[in-house]
Amino acid sequence: MKIKMFFIAWIGTLLLAACIPATPSVPTPNIALINTAAAQTVMANFTLTAKSAETPASTPTPLDSITITPTLKITLTLAPTQIGNPGATQIVRCDEYSWDDTTVDVNVPDNTQMTAGQSFVKTWKIKNSGTCTWGTGYKIIYSSGDQMSGQPQPLPLPVAPGQEIEISVNFIAPTKLGLYSSTWTLDNGNGTVYSHFFGSNIQGTEHQKPLYVRIVVK
Repeated sequence: MKIKMFFIAWIGTLLLAACIPATPSVPTPNIALINTAAAQTVMANFTLTAKSAETPASTPTPLDSITITPTLKITLTLAPTQIGNPGATQIVRCDEYSWDDTTVDVNVPDNTQMTAGQSFVKTWKIKNSGTCTWGTGYKIIYSSGDQMSGQPQPLPLPVAPGQEIEISVNFIAPTKLGLYSSTWTLDNGNGTVYSHFFGSNIQGTEHQKPLYVRIVVK
């Protein structure tokens, strides 16, 4: 009986042991695969770091490619207003004269009637508006038109800058009827092509041959 019970117990122990699941086995890691993966990761990180070092954060623009737009500043300066003498030249020359339109003809106004062959004297009043004194050699001379026997006349006395003088020429009216005009100017007597000098009236209109006489022979 005891032997039978022992046999049954032994059989049950074997059956129980067979029902208990075996402990799962842990796979042996592949060292070669692990080393290869680690090496690939290190190389990838190294490549990214190298590319980051090669690429600058920002590329500066060369100075020669920069376009600079200058700012234009304009300053307007108004020219001074000429009072009482508009248009007059501002250059004062050595030899220059001026006259007043209302007083330049001392006698024989324009279109004065004359008889054929009549003698008369024409007088003009002018001012030395230059910087040189009119002295020896200065004279009034014929310029153009009908000379009417007029001859050059020296100035009667020296004329300093700023002074006025009356100068006269003797004429003879032509024998034919008609309108006649004779133009005269000043000469400083130095004998050059630049010896003639001109003037302008006080109203500021410059003329090359302003001194003239105009008559009508009837």
